[in-house]
Amino acid sequence: QVQLVESGGGLVQAGGSLRLSCTASGRTLSSVAMAWFRQAPGKEREFVAAISWSGGSTDYADSVKGRFTISRVNGKNTMYLQMNRLKPEDTAVYYCAADRIPDATIATPSRARAYDYWGQGTQVTVSS
Repeated sequence: QVQLVESGGGLVQAGGSLRLSCTASGRTLSSVAMAWFRQAPGKEREFVAAISWSGGSTDYADSVKGRFTISRVNGKNTMYLQMNRLKPEDTAVYYCAADRIPDATIATPSRARAYDYWGQGTQVTVSS
């Protein structure tokens, strides 16, 4: 059984930084795409960033481009999201997700339904 566990969330002032981690257990995820999504209160879950299996291709939502960086260390079965210049509108529960099917391409899906495994989420709160 695959489990994804996020960590690194918390409370930060606007303009600050946080680094989220997502560690997988139960299966090696080095051959699948992974992504971060977030959900703010009263809003639908939205795409934040995705990374291909090798880390060679990434994709970002326009709202975070230039401020967030997604990365992964396959040897540690871990993915990261470095978040800089945080804004109050970044406040949300952040979820990591992973595909189930190995993909040798550089695909970085942005649709939630492309991912089969999900973490429980970590809260990020940005105060103004």
